[in-house]
Amino acid sequence: MAKNNYIYFDHSATTPVFGEVVKEINKCFTDIYGNASEPHTPGKRAEEMLVSSKGIVARALGAKPGEIIFTSGGTESNNIAIFGIAEAYKDKGNHIITSSIEHPSVNMPMQWLEKKGYNVTYLKVDEYGMVNPEDVRAAINDKTILVSIMHANNVFGTIQPIAKIANIVKQENAIFHTDAVQSFCNVRTKVDELGVDLLSSSGHKIYGPKGVGSLYIRKGVKLTPYLFGGGQQGGIRSGTENIPGIAGMAKATEIAQDNLIERVVKVTYLREYLIEKIMQRIKNIKLCGHPTKRLPANCNFTIKNTTGHAMVAELDKAGIAISGGSACSSSLLKPSEKLLALGLSCEEAYGSIRITLGFENTAEEVNYFLDVFPKIVDNIRAGNSIK
Repeated sequence: MAKNNYIYFDHSATTPVFGEVVKEINKCFTDIYGNASEPHTPGKRAEEMLVSSKGIVARALGAKPGEIIFTSGGTESNNIAIFGIAEAYKDKGNHIITSSIEHPSVNMPMQWLEKKGYNVTYLKVDEYGMVNPEDVRAAINDKTILVSIMHANNVFGTIQPIAKIANIVKQENAIFHTDAVQSFCNVRTKVDELGVDLLSSSGHKIYGPKGVGSLYIRKGVKLTPYLFGGGQQGGIRSGTENIPGIAGMAKATEIAQDNLIERVVKVTYLREYLIEKIMQRIKNIKLCGHPTKRLPANCNFTIKNTTGHAMVAELDKAGIAISGGSACSSSLLKPSEKLLALGLSCEEAYGSIRITLGFENTAEEVNYFLDVFPKIVDNIRAGNSIK
């Protein structure tokens, strides 16, 4: 693999945008430019695109179009779900359950709610990053209004037993939200199979544009809005709809659903090949997350006597992009709390990398990585050994 052909292995941070998606977005900038709230022809065309896009995302989730709203991304979807439920159901109780490995867009709203008098239980995970459904059962009570557990972790890729947790949540008549930003269109995410009431997703994780996401809201679930204005999208998320972004996310969803099984098989094969070979070629390396119940694209390792920062920098020089952890926290000079939650030491967490493959990646690219990466590790260990 020539070094001038840059290899992208950081798809959990963001994805490139499909050419077909760009065409759909451009069409909305030039041809379907109207405000979907207006009754004239340009407005009606924009509304038709909005309705069509809701239908595409709804079908991917096994939901109804009326149960989908569009947002600015996963962060907003998570915030709408958490704050909306907390306010709407505060008369029932003030107890919320979440996990210790959630994305900051879930964890930080929980911390804010605690300051406002809500009681939040943060469930621990096992060494693979898995939430035990029985821990949910032990924590839930008649004051519990919301349980929010992510479908798949953004750092180490573990997929949670969401359906089993949902059965427990239903028994207590609480609302169940899942952050599916990493799993939507990367594994099967049918809301009735999962048993969730709210599900967050994001366009830029599925070869769509940044700045757009969706929130599934099961019919009958109440949400108090925190954006007020023109009353768009049922009043839950006021503001003129971002039709180009919405259409782009819908097109990316449509493409992904058309070949989801094929893509999962291909990416899983590349993931397993990479894991097997790298574990053979590098000493003192450990796979983080569940060995099998993980996102098809995710490989997360901790490598002794290295730092994630150094490995990312050296691989970038070799023409390969990976992550030293979650892109939402990798700029902070502290170990990932999500990795510490697995029981890793600070040293192990500092020495972690995340490789997330994409549909466009090839075996040739993986082999190039396998060729150069062990040499990079050796060089780092020789010059920057951690005591």
